[in-house]
Amino acid sequence: MGSESECGKSEVVLGVDGGTTSTVCVCMPLLPFSDHLPDPLPILGRAAAGCSNYNSVGEDAAKDTLEKVMEEALSQSGVKRSAVRAVCLGVSGVNHLKDEERVLNWIRDFFPAHVKIYVHNDAVAALASGTMGKLHGCVLIAGTGSISFGFTEDGREARAAGAGPVLGDWGSGYGIASRGLTAVVRAHDGRGQQTMLTDHILDSLGLSSPDELIGWTYADPSWARIAALVPVVVSCAEAGDQVAIEILNNAVEELGSSVKAVVQRLSLAGEDGKGSFPVVMVGGVLEANRSWDVGREVINAILKTYSGACPIRPKVEPAIGAALVAWNSLMKELPANGHR
Repeated sequence: MGSESECGKSEVVLGVDGGTTSTVCVCMPLLPFSDHLPDPLPILGRAAAGCSNYNSVGEDAAKDTLEKVMEEALSQSGVKRSAVRAVCLGVSGVNHLKDEERVLNWIRDFFPAHVKIYVHNDAVAALASGTMGKLHGCVLIAGTGSISFGFTEDGREARAAGAGPVLGDWGSGYGIASRGLTAVVRAHDGRGQQTMLTDHILDSLGLSSPDELIGWTYADPSWARIAALVPVVVSCAEAGDQVAIEILNNAVEELGSSVKAVVQRLSLAGEDGKGSFPVVMVGGVLEANRSWDVGREVINAILKTYSGACPIRPKVEPAIGAALVAWNSLMKELPANGHR
């Protein structure tokens, strides 16, 4: 990895994807304005760290994580902060203008005054990873948490879900896994039907009795720790367990309805509901590597209502999407699309 871009410039842009589970920053050279991006995109540096959602880990820890990944990505690239022209931070937990201002205030003093800083929800980075930096269409994220986020070409935006586990992100990894844990407890005390989830979850955690789940859960009820049990629920569904199948079907319904709500509010499918629009699919819950494919089922649910939906599985990671948003936003602000 070097400090010079393909066009001989040392100026760079940064993209940050700040999630509940991990945070990634990439450093890219400041590309010349063009309708066609190079393939593959030149990446000068990449760094990763832990959670940067301040609702989950607190403001100080979130700020430290963001600064750490940006500093490390710049170090790998061999450039200083003064070489940065623009930064886009897509951060989980940024839901309102006051959240954007909070993160902006953390980062403002980290860079020289000339650096353009754009702060969004992490869903924006995910959308841009599928549209290569263009903010148009809808993105569905289903990882530890879940959210649907949409943009129109004239700048309107809308979101559905994404309010965290307490307020019901039931299609998320946390939602699926927590319902799996609940099913085990209900089966154990007689309120629910027996399920394969009991033996499989206990085996995966090294526990001998459902009674031990209470201590395990509340010893560290972090969202990502619970969500890590999703593969157990999926494997039980693949084996025909009806309780696990119902949990996944409910998740599909929740995820599909969140996309439909965004599409309807923004009229992404046009007045007749048949227009085409991208739906970017991101997150471990949606990965197409299992016979019980949540992502495929969600796409089918969306297509039943909006036949013009165009599912996209991104070829680049969300942090690169964020870097492309920084680049696009900067190009729009610069006179005559120049670098100065």
